[in-house]
Amino acid sequence: MSETMLPKTWEGIMEKTAFLPLIIKTIQRIHDTNWSMDLSKHDHFEMVYFKRGNAVFQIAGKDVKLGPNDIVIIKPYQPHKFHVKSQAGCEFIVLSFKFQSKHEREHASVSIDDFIEFVKNKENGAFINLKLSRRNDIVYVMNRILRERQNQDVWGEYLSYLLIMELFVLISRALKLEWEENIKSKSLKLKELMQIAKEYMENNYEKDITLSDVAKYIFLSQSYFAHAFKEEFDISPKSYLLCVRVERSKELLEKTDLKVSDVALSVGFASQQRYNDVFKKHVGMTPLRYRKEAKSKKVNEIIE
Repeated sequence: MSETMLPKTWEGIMEKTAFLPLIIKTIQRIHDTNWSMDLSKHDHFEMVYFKRGNAVFQIAGKDVKLGPNDIVIIKPYQPHKFHVKSQAGCEFIVLSFKFQSKHEREHASVSIDDFIEFVKNKENGAFINLKLSRRNDIVYVMNRILRERQNQDVWGEYLSYLLIMELFVLISRALKLEWEENIKSKSLKLKELMQIAKEYMENNYEKDITLSDVAKYIFLSQSYFAHAFKEEFDISPKSYLLCVRVERSKELLEKTDLKVSDVALSVGFASQQRYNDVFKKHVGMTPLRYRKEAKSKKVNEIIE
């Protein structure tokens, strides 16, 4: 589908995301206990939503019990099969998908930025499991995708495309909420995440990173991340990033002859004026004054 056909409300997502979801196939099936499945393995993701009944999935050697309104997302190249446990059988929807580069039409095994960061995490293993309510938006959108792909309507493909985009935004949010709930009960894991965020800012201070970027890096909501960081280090992440930038700029002022405007850009400030204001607030003097005093002190040390 041409990007020019998309509504303006989707342009932000289109611009920010390097890869877009591509549905390979959709299936709705009903099976009873007489049905059996051979061990299967694919080069794509497979999302299975159970509408009714119970089954046990065997994914990469691990048993996963699934019932009504459970979703399991199986990662690429993971061996899997399942056994129907309900005497009345089970009904489920399967979405098989990859991620495609917008520009080169290459397929990737991971994408949609927030979703990627979570899925790439080795800690999560071969699959991701979500428990949903019957009226959950994810369930509604999955059913809509199934219907639209079955329709021969001229707008069917167009609507399916938008629904797929919406589906992965909803999944990303659900995974993020579940991730946050999970780490709230694991104080050591939360401390580790805050340390990772701290190091991320220290290693990327010169880039145009925001609080949102850092929160996404550790797959937390911006508000929860800001609260947890302040709780751990007694400083807000925004203030800490500014402190790192100021400290690095002090080194440049002392050891180089770069113009103050170039120093500002080198440590991540968008303008010299903004840099001057932040520097003066933290150090008590302007960058130019600091450079003069630092060099004067160095000359005096040499003379002594």
